[in-house]
Amino acid sequence: MSIPLDRLTSVGATPPKSDFRTIALIIASAMFMEQLDATVLATALPTMARDFGVSAPHMSIALTSYLLSLAIFIPASGKVADRFGARLVFRIAIGVFMLGSILCAQSTSLGFLVFARLLQGLGGAMMMPVGRLVLLRSVHKSDMVAAMSWLLVPALLGPILGPPVGGAIVSYLNWRWIFYINVPIGLLGIVLVSIFIEDVREEKVGRFDTFGLLLSGLSLGCLLFGFETAGREMSAAGTVLLLAIGGISWLLYMRHARRTPEPILDLSLMRIQTFRLSVIAGSLTRITQGAQPFLLPLMLQLGFGLSAVQSGLVTFATAGGSMAMKAAAPGILRRFGFRTTLIGNGILSTLGYAACAAFRPAWPIWSISLVLLVSGFFMSLQFTAYNTLAYDEIPRSRMSAATSFYTTFQQLTLSFGICTAALSMHASMLIHLRAHPAFGDFSAAFLVVTFISLFSVVSSARLPFSAGDEISGHRAGKPAAT
Repeated sequence: MSIPLDRLTSVGATPPKSDFRTIALIIASAMFMEQLDATVLATALPTMARDFGVSAPHMSIALTSYLLSLAIFIPASGKVADRFGARLVFRIAIGVFMLGSILCAQSTSLGFLVFARLLQGLGGAMMMPVGRLVLLRSVHKSDMVAAMSWLLVPALLGPILGPPVGGAIVSYLNWRWIFYINVPIGLLGIVLVSIFIEDVREEKVGRFDTFGLLLSGLSLGCLLFGFETAGREMSAAGTVLLLAIGGISWLLYMRHARRTPEPILDLSLMRIQTFRLSVIAGSLTRITQGAQPFLLPLMLQLGFGLSAVQSGLVTFATAGGSMAMKAAAPGILRRFGFRTTLIGNGILSTLGYAACAAFRPAWPIWSISLVLLVSGFFMSLQFTAYNTLAYDEIPRSRMSAATSFYTTFQQLTLSFGICTAALSMHASMLIHLRAHPAFGDFSAAFLVVTFISLFSVVSSARLPFSAGDEISGHRAGKPAAT
């Protein structure tokens, strides 16, 4: 059923038909499936390469093809949801992701796997922003902080559980089960979405910006592919060419967007202060968040000599901190407000990940786990605040455009974090004339990405003191749901 436009004038204006926790966890389960799949696959690539008869470096296209599909289709997600209804699109997105997963499991060659991963990417591109759109349109403003906390925890578990789950599957089962495990999760998700999620949509949908989709897809695809291949086996010239094409295409898109009434990526959203600062500061912070799951398992496996399963169990401490944040976030934001929290917690969360640069085999495992536990808490709080505040001043009529825009740049900067970490590590290796990474190289990479993320505090400091008070209950003294 569709909800009339006059009943929804702002975010969360209509009560959901079910508890916000239920809605958030249903959406988070789909995101968990998508995030888990990506990190589990990375662990299994050497085994898959042997089965396909190719070298392990060639298997990187299995990762980049998925990212390419995300880049092309994420900008279209909001418009598609407006036209056909968020619930229907979300169910179809889960179904497409499941179909892609089944085809991946049936792959007998690298070429077929790439095709299946592109199909998976189409489903994932719709799941992430449309899922967030469903939550924003189904939850009261007063519940948004708590709802976003519930949403983020399962989604953050995916990258953390990926290495140990992937290692266990490859060691005791067959790599094809990496994809088959998505089927029961997806089927359950489709059933729960059908029962609990309202089919909210816009009644007036403008013309679809096909040319803008082509330009943005070319630009973001080349940028993501360029970031992902930097520091890998592709030549520096190839990476520079990809980034140049992406940059030029983006300039052409910006010119197109200024002349189009309803562009596929609405750059005018950046005129809204809370949205603009959340995008900028959140993007800087995500550079660290993208780099950490890449650097830490490598350090633990190559430097500490741990297996994929063992290193994954160590990094799981980050998930414990994220889960602890779920209950604490509403009270912290109600007490200190968004601006103060984002400034103070931004420093703590960044320094927490910077502490990873000091990890050495002499450290007891419990002390490493404690640092990761605390870091996970502060970083998860930071993203809960950014992801909630970004939509504080967004009119309902522009909510789908905002979710597509925000998710696109979220994916871009996570990939940029991996690129920055890889380049920093390789630069340190070249300076010290090392063929293989040493602890100092990992430390250099951690410090570089965290130094960049510290600049997010500057953007957060430009927020008004009253930013997000209606959401958090700050100053007004309104209780926030936990």
